[in-house]
Amino acid sequence: MSLPDGTIDAFHRGRFFLVQPRGRGHRAGMDAMVLAAAVPSAFAGRLADFGAGAGAAGLAVAARCEGASLVLIERAPEMAAFARLSLALPQNAGIAERASVLEADVGLTGKARVAAGLEDSSFDYVIMNPPFNARHDRATPDELRRQAHVMDEDPFAAWIRSAAAVLRPRGGLALIARPSSLRAVLDAMDGRFGSAQILAIHPRPGATAIRIVVRAVRASRAALSISPPLVLHETGDAFSARADAINNGRASLFGD
Repeated sequence: MSLPDGTIDAFHRGRFFLVQPRGRGHRAGMDAMVLAAAVPSAFAGRLADFGAGAGAAGLAVAARCEGASLVLIERAPEMAAFARLSLALPQNAGIAERASVLEADVGLTGKARVAAGLEDSSFDYVIMNPPFNARHDRATPDELRRQAHVMDEDPFAAWIRSAAAVLRPRGGLALIARPSSLRAVLDAMDGRFGSAQILAIHPRPGATAIRIVVRAVRASRAALSISPPLVLHETGDAFSARADAINNGRASLFGD
């Protein structure tokens, strides 16, 4: 396959592969694998990956959940092209037949959103890894990387509003963000999602959390709960047994 200055990288120990830009743009890592692991292992239905990039999180769900079909939704044309290349890889043949790429802005509203291909009540699950960094946190001359990491305005209100619109009743939502974004996330979910579960991710025992994963259910009235945290490294630099299992698609984040 002819690559536009990209690399082919294995994930889940070779269960799927990703075509990613070389030395620029966003390259997937632990965040995408943790987000994918928030989806229950028994999930079977139609899933949307908002801001999919080259498709890491969505393909990780499909690799673990054989009953899942997915739409990789990406606004940046270049990253959408990498996602299509990922689906075209022979190594991903078993997943690609359940996946497609939609080039669209998930922040659109109303008729514009529907016209872009994001119809109301058309998905059973939405996952998202919004560009939640402030400009001064991730200053970069690489515009493709900036688009993936930095949002000039709060992305959660628009993205969660769209997720509520495209999800069927009782559909699921999972997102990953910085802990400082928790209030914005919960505010955006208010009146749209319930049964929220919050899980903090810590680099080491006793260290401050560096990420949160929030999972919720469309139109549920159930109360919020806090799940046991994920610790990435218990001793040394190696992943903990639980983090390694999650990173390689052998376990779900919330134990289901």
